[in-house]
Amino acid sequence: TVVITGCSSGIGRASAYAFLDEEWRVYATARNPADIETLGEAGCEIGTLDVSDPADVSRVVDRVIEEEGRIDAVVNNAGYGQHGPLEDIDDDSLQRQFDVNVFGPHRLVRAVTPHMREREDGAIINVSSLAGEIAAPGMGAYSASKHAVEGYSDSLRRELEPFGVDVSVVQPGPVRTEFRERVDDELGRLDRTDAYADLYEFQEDATLLGADSPIAVHPAMVAETIVEAAVSPDPEPRYVVGNAARALAYASYLPDRVQDSLFAAIRRFST
Repeated sequence: TVVITGCSSGIGRASAYAFLDEEWRVYATARNPADIETLGEAGCEIGTLDVSDPADVSRVVDRVIEEEGRIDAVVNNAGYGQHGPLEDIDDDSLQRQFDVNVFGPHRLVRAVTPHMREREDGAIINVSSLAGEIAAPGMGAYSASKHAVEGYSDSLRRELEPFGVDVSVVQPGPVRTEFRERVDDELGRLDRTDAYADLYEFQEDATLLGADSPIAVHPAMVAETIVEAAVSPDPEPRYVVGNAARALAYASYLPDRVQDSLFAAIRRFST
Protein backbone atom coordinates (compact mmCIF):
# COMPACT_ATOMS: atom_id res chain seq x y z
CA THR A 1 0.00 0.00 0.00
CA VAL A 2 1.38 3.37 -1.03
CA VAL A 3 0.25 6.94 -0.33
CA ILE A 4 1.31 9.49 -2.96
CA THR A 5 0.87 13.25 -2.71
CA GLY A 6 0.55 15.69 -5.59
CA CYS A 7 -1.01 13.29 -8.10
CA SER A 8 -2.87 15.87 -10.20
CA SER A 9 -0.19 15.73 -12.90
CA GLY A 10 3.44 15.04 -13.67
CA ILE A 11 5.54 12.88 -11.38
CA GLY A 12 2.76 12.15 -8.91
CA ARG A 13 0.34 10.97 -11.57
CA ALA A 14 3.02 8.89 -13.30
CA SER A 15 3.98 7.33 -9.96
CA ALA A 16 0.39 6.31 -9.28
CA TYR A 17 0.25 4.47 -12.61
CA ALA A 18 3.67 2.93 -12.04
CA PHE A 19 2.67 1.48 -8.65
CA LEU A 20 -0.60 0.23 -10.15
CA ASP A 21 1.40 -1.61 -12.79
CA GLU A 22 3.27 -3.35 -9.96
CA GLU A 23 -0.09 -4.32 -8.40
CA TRP A 24 0.20 -2.07 -5.36
CA ARG A 25 -2.80 -0.66 -3.56
CA VAL A 26 -2.44 3.02 -4.50
CA TYR A 27 -3.87 5.95 -2.58
CA ALA A 28 -3.44 8.85 -4.97
CA THR A 29 -4.08 12.27 -3.45
CA ALA A 30 -4.28 15.88 -4.60
CA ARG A 31 -5.72 19.18 -3.41
CA ASN A 32 -8.50 18.98 -6.00
CA PRO A 33 -10.11 15.53 -6.32
CA ALA A 34 -11.45 16.44 -9.77
CA ASP A 35 -7.85 16.41 -11.02
CA ILE A 36 -7.41 12.73 -10.15
CA GLU A 37 -10.73 11.23 -11.19
CA THR A 38 -9.04 9.36 -14.04
CA LEU A 39 -6.70 7.73 -11.53
CA GLY A 40 -9.73 6.50 -9.64
CA GLU A 41 -11.12 5.05 -12.85
CA ALA A 42 -7.77 3.30 -13.41
CA GLY A 43 -7.96 1.56 -10.03
CA CYS A 44 -6.45 3.97 -7.51
CA GLU A 45 -8.11 4.97 -4.30
CA ILE A 46 -8.30 8.76 -4.52
CA GLY A 47 -8.57 11.40 -1.84
CA THR A 48 -8.32 15.10 -1.14
CA LEU A 49 -5.07 16.06 0.53
CA ASP A 50 -3.60 19.52 0.98
CA VAL A 51 -0.22 18.87 2.61
CA SER A 52 -0.35 22.29 4.25
CA ASP A 53 -3.44 21.20 6.22
CA PRO A 54 -2.57 18.97 9.21
CA ALA A 55 -6.20 17.80 9.49
CA ASP A 56 -6.14 16.61 5.87
CA VAL A 57 -2.95 14.64 6.51
CA SER A 58 -4.32 12.94 9.62
CA ARG A 59 -7.61 12.11 7.91
CA VAL A 60 -5.93 10.44 4.92
CA VAL A 61 -3.50 8.41 7.02
CA ASP A 62 -6.27 7.29 9.38
CA ARG A 63 -8.36 6.23 6.39
CA VAL A 64 -5.60 4.12 4.88
CA ILE A 65 -4.78 2.44 8.19
CA GLU A 66 -8.46 1.71 8.77
CA GLU A 67 -8.98 0.28 5.27
CA GLU A 68 -5.66 -1.50 4.72
CA GLY A 69 -4.15 -1.93 8.16
CA ARG A 70 -0.76 -0.79 6.90
CA ILE A 71 1.15 1.74 4.83
CA ASP A 72 4.14 0.23 3.09
CA ALA A 73 5.38 3.34 1.31
CA VAL A 74 4.86 7.09 1.23
CA VAL A 75 5.84 9.27 -1.72
CA ASN A 76 6.15 12.91 -0.72
CA ASN A 77 5.82 14.47 -4.15
CA ALA A 78 3.56 17.50 -3.68
CA GLY A 79 5.43 20.76 -4.13
CA TYR A 80 5.96 23.80 -6.30
CA GLY A 81 8.71 26.23 -7.24
CA GLN A 82 8.87 29.79 -5.94
CA HIS A 83 11.48 31.27 -8.26
CA GLY A 84 12.70 34.84 -8.40
CA PRO A 85 15.54 36.90 -6.88
CA LEU A 86 15.60 36.58 -3.11
CA GLU A 87 15.38 40.35 -2.66
CA ASP A 88 11.95 40.20 -4.29
CA ILE A 89 10.65 37.22 -2.27
CA ASP A 90 8.57 38.54 0.63
CA ASP A 91 8.19 36.71 3.92
CA ASP A 92 4.79 35.27 3.06
CA SER A 93 6.03 33.81 -0.24
CA LEU A 94 9.04 32.19 1.42
CA GLN A 95 6.87 30.82 4.20
CA ARG A 96 4.39 29.31 1.71
CA GLN A 97 7.27 27.69 -0.16
CA PHE A 98 8.51 25.98 2.99
CA ASP A 99 5.02 25.14 4.21
CA VAL A 100 4.34 23.02 1.12
CA ASN A 101 7.82 21.73 0.22
CA VAL A 102 9.22 21.07 3.71
CA PHE A 103 6.50 21.14 6.36
CA GLY A 104 4.13 19.22 4.08
CA PRO A 105 6.37 16.13 3.90
CA HIS A 106 7.11 16.47 7.61
CA ARG A 107 3.40 16.35 8.47
CA LEU A 108 2.94 13.15 6.50
CA VAL A 109 6.13 11.59 7.89
CA ARG A 110 5.00 12.26 11.45
CA ALA A 111 1.62 10.68 10.74
CA VAL A 112 2.92 7.47 9.12
CA THR A 113 6.15 6.84 11.01
CA PRO A 114 4.57 5.36 14.16
CA HIS A 115 2.76 2.75 12.04
CA MET A 116 5.89 1.87 10.06
CA ARG A 117 8.07 1.79 13.15
CA GLU A 118 5.65 -0.52 14.95
CA ARG A 119 5.71 -2.94 11.99
CA GLU A 120 9.48 -2.45 11.53
CA ASP A 121 8.95 -2.02 7.82
CA GLY A 122 8.25 0.76 5.36
CA ALA A 123 9.71 3.16 2.82
CA ILE A 124 9.58 6.94 2.71
CA ILE A 125 10.49 8.51 -0.61
CA ASN A 126 10.94 12.28 -0.67
CA VAL A 127 10.96 13.88 -4.10
CA SER A 128 13.61 16.56 -4.06
CA SER A 129 15.43 18.16 -7.00
CA LEU A 130 18.90 18.89 -8.29
CA ALA A 131 18.13 22.35 -6.94
CA GLY A 132 18.61 20.74 -3.55
CA GLU A 133 22.26 20.23 -4.45
CA ILE A 134 22.98 23.26 -6.64
CA ALA A 135 21.54 26.69 -5.82
CA ALA A 136 21.19 28.69 -9.02
CA PRO A 137 20.57 32.45 -9.00
CA GLY A 138 16.88 33.24 -9.28
CA MET A 139 15.89 30.00 -7.55
CA GLY A 140 16.91 30.73 -3.97
CA ALA A 141 13.59 30.10 -2.23
CA TYR A 142 12.97 26.84 -4.07
CA SER A 143 16.58 25.67 -3.65
CA ALA A 144 16.47 26.49 0.06
CA SER A 145 13.34 24.36 0.48
CA LYS A 146 14.90 21.44 -1.37
CA HIS A 147 18.18 21.79 0.54
CA ALA A 148 16.03 21.47 3.66
CA VAL A 149 14.40 18.31 2.29
CA GLU A 150 17.85 16.83 1.66
CA GLY A 151 19.09 17.47 5.20
CA TYR A 152 15.76 16.40 6.67
CA SER A 153 15.87 13.12 4.76
CA ASP A 154 19.45 12.35 5.80
CA SER A 155 18.61 12.76 9.47
CA LEU A 156 15.33 10.85 9.14
CA ARG A 157 17.07 7.97 7.37
CA ARG A 158 19.58 7.61 10.18
CA GLU A 159 16.91 7.87 12.86
CA LEU A 160 14.66 5.21 11.33
CA GLU A 161 17.33 2.73 10.21
CA PRO A 162 17.19 0.75 13.49
CA PHE A 163 13.45 0.25 12.97
CA GLY A 164 13.62 -1.17 9.45
CA VAL A 165 12.16 1.93 7.79
CA ASP A 166 13.99 3.13 4.67
CA VAL A 167 14.24 6.76 3.54
CA SER A 168 15.30 7.78 0.05
CA VAL A 169 15.53 11.03 -1.86
CA VAL A 170 14.77 11.20 -5.58
CA GLN A 171 16.51 14.03 -7.40
CA PRO A 172 15.21 14.80 -10.88
CA GLY A 173 16.51 17.57 -13.05
CA PRO A 174 14.12 19.18 -15.55
CA VAL A 175 11.03 17.01 -16.14
CA ARG A 176 8.36 17.27 -18.84
CA THR A 177 5.59 18.39 -16.51
CA GLU A 178 3.42 21.43 -15.77
CA PHE A 179 5.83 22.50 -13.01
CA ARG A 180 6.92 25.58 -14.95
CA GLU A 181 3.35 26.85 -15.22
CA ARG A 182 3.18 27.27 -11.45
CA VAL A 183 6.67 28.83 -11.52
CA ASP A 184 5.44 31.42 -14.03
CA ASP A 185 2.36 32.10 -11.90
CA GLU A 186 4.47 32.73 -8.82
CA LEU A 187 6.92 34.93 -10.76
CA GLY A 188 3.99 37.00 -11.97
CA ARG A 189 3.02 37.86 -8.39
CA LEU A 190 6.38 39.41 -7.47
CA ASP A 191 7.14 43.11 -7.27
CA ARG A 192 10.16 43.11 -9.54
CA THR A 193 13.41 44.92 -8.92
CA ASP A 194 14.74 46.20 -12.24
CA ALA A 195 18.30 45.26 -11.32
CA TYR A 196 17.38 41.59 -11.71
CA ALA A 197 15.79 41.86 -15.15
CA ASP A 198 18.27 39.33 -16.54
CA LEU A 199 17.29 36.72 -13.93
CA TYR A 200 13.61 37.17 -14.67
CA GLU A 201 14.27 36.88 -18.38
CA PHE A 202 16.25 33.67 -17.85
CA GLN A 203 13.52 32.17 -15.66
CA GLU A 204 10.75 33.06 -18.08
CA ASP A 205 12.65 31.71 -21.07
CA ALA A 206 13.28 28.35 -19.35
CA THR A 207 14.97 26.93 -22.45
CA LEU A 208 17.35 24.94 -20.29
CA LEU A 209 15.16 24.26 -17.26
CA GLY A 210 11.64 23.92 -18.69
CA ALA A 211 9.56 20.98 -19.87
CA ASP A 212 10.80 21.47 -23.44
CA SER A 213 14.44 21.43 -22.43
CA PRO A 214 16.55 18.92 -24.37
CA ILE A 215 17.69 17.48 -21.04
CA ALA A 216 14.19 17.13 -19.56
CA VAL A 217 13.08 13.56 -18.82
CA HIS A 218 9.62 12.04 -18.99
CA PRO A 219 7.85 11.82 -15.61
CA ALA A 220 7.52 8.06 -16.13
CA MET A 221 11.30 7.78 -15.74
CA VAL A 222 11.12 9.51 -12.37
CA ALA A 223 8.16 7.31 -11.38
CA GLU A 224 10.13 4.18 -12.27
CA THR A 225 12.91 5.32 -9.95
CA ILE A 226 10.43 6.01 -7.15
CA VAL A 227 9.02 2.50 -7.45
CA GLU A 228 12.54 1.10 -7.41
CA ALA A 229 13.24 2.92 -4.15
CA ALA A 230 10.00 1.57 -2.65
CA VAL A 231 10.53 -2.09 -3.57
CA SER A 232 14.28 -2.39 -3.02
CA PRO A 233 15.30 -4.30 0.12
CA ASP A 234 18.28 -1.93 0.42
CA PRO A 235 17.42 1.32 -1.38
CA GLU A 236 19.94 4.01 -2.18
CA PRO A 237 19.88 7.13 -0.02
CA ARG A 238 19.69 9.21 -3.24
CA TYR A 239 18.59 8.58 -6.78
CA VAL A 240 19.51 11.11 -9.48
CA VAL A 241 17.22 10.63 -12.48
CA GLY A 242 18.49 10.85 -16.05
CA ASN A 243 21.94 10.98 -17.63
CA ALA A 244 21.92 14.75 -18.06
CA ALA A 245 20.85 15.24 -14.44
CA ARG A 246 23.66 12.97 -13.27
CA ALA A 247 26.14 15.00 -15.29
CA LEU A 248 24.82 18.23 -13.76
CA ALA A 249 24.98 16.70 -10.29
CA TYR A 250 28.75 16.44 -10.59
CA ALA A 251 28.86 20.25 -10.57
CA SER A 252 27.91 20.15 -6.90
CA TYR A 253 31.34 18.64 -6.19
CA LEU A 254 33.15 21.60 -7.73
CA PRO A 255 34.61 24.22 -5.38
CA ASP A 256 32.19 27.01 -4.55
CA ARG A 257 34.29 29.60 -6.36
CA VAL A 258 34.22 27.52 -9.52
CA GLN A 259 30.45 27.12 -9.28
CA ASP A 260 30.11 30.88 -8.77
CA SER A 261 32.17 31.53 -11.91
CA LEU A 262 30.06 29.11 -13.95
CA PHE A 263 26.81 30.73 -12.90
CA ALA A 264 28.23 34.18 -13.55
CA ALA A 265 29.20 33.08 -17.06
CA ILE A 266 25.72 31.65 -17.69
CA ARG A 267 24.18 34.86 -16.45
CA ARG A 268 26.33 36.98 -18.76
CA PHE A 269 25.65 34.70 -21.70
CA SER A 270 21.88 34.83 -21.18
CA THR A 271 21.68 38.64 -21.35
